[in-house]
Amino acid sequence: MAWLFLLLAAAFEVLFAVSMKYAEGFSRPLPSLLVVVAAVVGIYFLTLAMRELPVSVAYPIWTAIGTLGTVLLGVLLLGEALTASKLVAVALIVAGVAGLK
Repeated sequence: MAWLFLLLAAAFEVLFAVSMKYAEGFSRPLPSLLVVVAAVVGIYFLTLAMRELPVSVAYPIWTAIGTLGTVLLGVLLLGEALTASKLVAVALIVAGVAGLK
């Protein structure tokens, strides 16, 4: 169950990050509310995951999935460039998390 909680936490982390872009500095009410809700729910699920998983595994995986998901949605939804340096950085993140696990 801890891994499911961790995946849910990571999904809310991605939602949190992308919502910040749409909130435009908290000037748009609905995306701003989504930022706050996603942050709280994501951290809640992370704490549930950490009941069973060590912090040295759970937190890096949470941030890595959040980073990867945010990069992907930045490209797909926001038209951000997927450069060679971004691809290398993503590969390094995946390798680092795999090494911790």
